[in-house]
Amino acid sequence: MTFRVPGLAGHAKALTAAFGALALITGVAAAAAPAVLAAPAVPPVAAATTLATGAAAVSQPSIPATCETLDAQLETSDEVFSSSDESSPPDTTRIQDALNSCSGKGEAVVLAPSGSDNAFLSGPLSLPASVTIVVDDGATLYASRNPASYQVSGQATCGTTASTGNGCKPFINLTGSDAGIMGTQGSNGSQGEIDGRGDQDILGTSTTWWALSSEAQTDDDQQNNPRLIESDGYNNLTVYDIDLVNAPLFHIYFQSGSGLTVWGVRIKTPATARNTDGVDPDSSTNVTVNDSYIQDGDDGIAIKTNASAASGITIENSHFYGTHGISIGSQTQFGVSNVLIENDTIQGTDSSGNKSTSNNGIRIKTDSSDGGKVNEVTYDGICETGVQDLIDVNPFYASGNGSTTPDFTNIVVDGLKSVDSVSGAESVLEGFDSSNPLGLTLENVDLDSTTTSAEYANIGEYDTNITPSGTDVTVTSISGSGSVPSCSFPSYPGL
Repeated sequence: MTFRVPGLAGHAKALTAAFGALALITGVAAAAAPAVLAAPAVPPVAAATTLATGAAAVSQPSIPATCETLDAQLETSDEVFSSSDESSPPDTTRIQDALNSCSGKGEAVVLAPSGSDNAFLSGPLSLPASVTIVVDDGATLYASRNPASYQVSGQATCGTTASTGNGCKPFINLTGSDAGIMGTQGSNGSQGEIDGRGDQDILGTSTTWWALSSEAQTDDDQQNNPRLIESDGYNNLTVYDIDLVNAPLFHIYFQSGSGLTVWGVRIKTPATARNTDGVDPDSSTNVTVNDSYIQDGDDGIAIKTNASAASGITIENSHFYGTHGISIGSQTQFGVSNVLIENDTIQGTDSSGNKSTSNNGIRIKTDSSDGGKVNEVTYDGICETGVQDLIDVNPFYASGNGSTTPDFTNIVVDGLKSVDSVSGAESVLEGFDSSNPLGLTLENVDLDSTTTSAEYANIGEYDTNITPSGTDVTVTSISGSGSVPSCSFPSYPGL
């Protein structure tokens, strides 16, 4: 794996076509994509095109000094514990006490294996300011199956379906800034692990968390499942070299904060597990996802704006398996801007051969109930295989009520290749209406399925093998340089 400082390519792209400048794009994809030279063009339809720079540059994280080490006292090989331990998880209090004691020191609470004991079983945890929880290689932190542990007072019953879905606390909830969730690596590349046990029966039932999500979909209800990691209103969370598996709902949800770094993280949940998003930066700034492997049953990335605008986001050198794609939306009502997505691979099946249930590659989705301005998004060096919707820019993702207006501008795809796409693969390139057309540049794009639907779009093209047409679609040849990326697709690593 080749490491690069996040945002390096983006910072090299700060010059814009509006000034008639040339941009030097450098970078080596983790999947061995070659360096590319690109010259943004200055056509009439793309005169204001600006290339995204993404998040402020961050360095590879490191594990802080140890404040306290806790030794495992449980052993399991099948995620199952005694009935008494399941009813009252034995490690909750001692882990929480250690986190509280070490808060504010900038140090770590380490969960370590001890002899044959390799497991910690805990109910929901609060992660306070300036402390990091570290799971050593060979140890796993398991989440409680007892829904009563997660119950939010006054809300729908956790572990049930209802008209609302806010009845469960997350497994790990941030309560302060400058915190971390990390693992150590073994010599064979194995890492510490956090297991949400979404595949296990909710205590007292014969239904798993994932089955509950499917039941909610069938009944047009909401599932009350816990997210694995959540932060709302705090800054500078680092998630590093840790395996996150089997989340009952979203794996990482980061809202209304500045400074999320996800580096060396391996998310592994089946493509069939509904609503198990990988990383969701919501209404946040300065977000970097780098050198990570993401497999789940919903969006691999979902950049959204439920509370305020989102900007300064970089998704790079990462690999996606069986997800719903690298997505922006569906909530964009407060505006999304300056998003750099570079040197990533997207595979339409997960490591067990399950096909994505909504098989997208690069995706912007919203509607007239939740839409807004999406501006300055750059995709650079993206490789797709086994994907259905290769480029999906869709302002009609759901039936909207007309209260908002989706508006997509300065969208640049510079370096995209698809191979072995599924039967019927296509691209959708749509603006909202003639007053709010899609502003798109396609450079160095080679799709093995060129079927495209488009409307209300101004598109500049260089070295691109699709030629969109449709209502109020203008396609203009632009000058440029560089080449289509060469692609290889790594297998999901063994955990």
